[in-house]
Amino acid sequence: MKLVLNGRGGKVGRVLAPALEQAGHELVGLDEAEAMVDFTVPGAVEANVAAALERGLPSVIGTTGFDHARIAGLARESGVACFHAPNFALGAVLMMRFAREAAAHMPRAEIIELHNEAKRDAPSGTAKATAAALGGDPAVHSVRLPGLVAHQEVLFGGEGQLLTIRHDTFSREAFVPGVLLALDKLAALPAGLTVGLDVLL
Repeated sequence: MKLVLNGRGGKVGRVLAPALEQAGHELVGLDEAEAMVDFTVPGAVEANVAAALERGLPSVIGTTGFDHARIAGLARESGVACFHAPNFALGAVLMMRFAREAAAHMPRAEIIELHNEAKRDAPSGTAKATAAALGGDPAVHSVRLPGLVAHQEVLFGGEGQLLTIRHDTFSREAFVPGVLLALDKLAALPAGLTVGLDVLL
């Protein structure tokens, strides 16, 4: 597939660009592309998606912290599919799934998410998605320090016990399989914004 990759020079983009090419995709300019992949910053997402939608291009969005409702509306009006995942690591998706199951039996939970200090949004998109899946408005604690990539643990407390479900991303290569999966499924998605890699699994 011919893809435009926004954020190619960023931390994820530098890993993603060669991985996409290795998987058989061709990185091109916006006017030549068949789809867009965006790993930029929250303030750039709407303009990037709008430019893609004007050309009828579906999008895979890895950036977090943007206005979901606004992007969903633009995509619906254009009749084009957009996909967003708060986390493209398959292990992180499983962590959220297991946490949802645990919450049915141990409802008292708190979330600790840890990311590199350059991450602009706090709490992270993964933490927000996990909190929504758990219900009950669990507390979320955000840590921003150098040396971290993406880490999250969900702590479930009960009388005399503690259950911890944790996922650690040590390198951004962990996001590649999820992005490739989203690109593979993009053509089958409905117009508008589809959220969550679990929808594709």
